[in-house]
Amino acid sequence: MNAEAPHARPRESVDAAEIHKFDALAGRFWDPAGEFGALHRLNPLRLKYVADRAPLAEQAVLDVGCGGGILAEALARAGARVTGIDLAAAALATAELHALESGVTVRYRLTSAEALAAEQPESFDVITCMEMLEHVPDPASVLGALARLVRPGGSLFISTLNRTPKAFLLAIVGAEYLARLLPRGTHEYARFIRPSELARAARAAGLELAHLAGIGYPPLTRQFRLEPRVDVNYLAHLTRPAAAPP
Repeated sequence: MNAEAPHARPRESVDAAEIHKFDALAGRFWDPAGEFGALHRLNPLRLKYVADRAPLAEQAVLDVGCGGGILAEALARAGARVTGIDLAAAALATAELHALESGVTVRYRLTSAEALAAEQPESFDVITCMEMLEHVPDPASVLGALARLVRPGGSLFISTLNRTPKAFLLAIVGAEYLARLLPRGTHEYARFIRPSELARAARAAGLELAHLAGIGYPPLTRQFRLEPRVDVNYLAHLTRPAAAPP
């Protein structure tokens, strides 16, 4: 028989090598001077972008690809009821330990977006998926799962890298090999995602693109900021249309 079992695990967009890569660095997630220092400097901008466009207090928020919990804890401190999911077990263990030490309440789960969407559809008011889509083999599959997880009228926030020569030079050659802001091998250029590709996949999943902004990093100030150009890093605010009244 070819029929799928009623409780078969949904197809997941997973790259075991990527999971291993981040698990190997799990113990250094919370070192602002270490391999994830750039994420610590970027985190206030990510949080502000989300908070400026969606309410967080007492909202059910899901952080997909949460890693060691840097953004998840910030969302919880902003008043959200946060669930963080990841497939890197060591990274989740780091996140759980840090939350315990810092007194921040975050629920962490070792699961994929696709599996959680099958289990808890339409359960979250806000979903964040930051610096994650460029690490999976099928971003459209993850985006479809996020669309199923968010409630009608809810918001999704994505950050990723544009597939441009400038992004290759700055995010890989510059950040990984010259400035050493990130570990070498963090990114694969072929997996970078053009905004048009993200928008097309979002439409196919029933989502609407509400806002797009680039992320700049002036070398003199060393502070991340929003900017109109989206040719390297960018943030996207997607929405799921509210259900029509009966």
